[in-house]
Amino acid sequence: MAASVNKVILIGNLGRDPETRFTNSGSSVTSFSIATTETFADKSGTRQERTEWHNITVWGKQGEACAQYLKKGSSAYIEGRITYREYEAKDGSGKRKATDIVAMRVQFLSTRGGAPPTDDGGGFGGGGPRSRGPAGGGAGGGDDMAPMDDEDIPF
Repeated sequence: MAASVNKVILIGNLGRDPETRFTNSGSSVTSFSIATTETFADKSGTRQERTEWHNITVWGKQGEACAQYLKKGSSAYIEGRITYREYEAKDGSGKRKATDIVAMRVQFLSTRGGAPPTDDGGGFGGGGPRSRGPAGGGAGGGDDMAPMDDEDIPF
């Protein structure tokens, strides 16, 4: 069997406040939308912008933290997987399809009052302490890291 990967990384701004619901079994699920915008030049050289909207689903305590600290307009880093679902249209006109991102990790890049981003990004879902050694890829920007020389970069 061949290996496969289903991984998405997004950085964008929330389009609405997060909403938390609870399943019949008591699990919490939080949903919100996030916008990503790319800027590019068209064939004539005119600068264009394209915004894509993504539906985000976050389960458990991580989702509850999103609902507490994020709001419409907040910036966030989302790491997760793509899922597809079908549902019946509210007006009864047939089935609809939706694409969602199930977040496995969320980092708050900006938050509502009371929880300023920390030097590790204010994230949830990463599991365990983060390394600040040279293999950490520069994450965190701690003072204990030696400056990197261009010759140290592997590409």
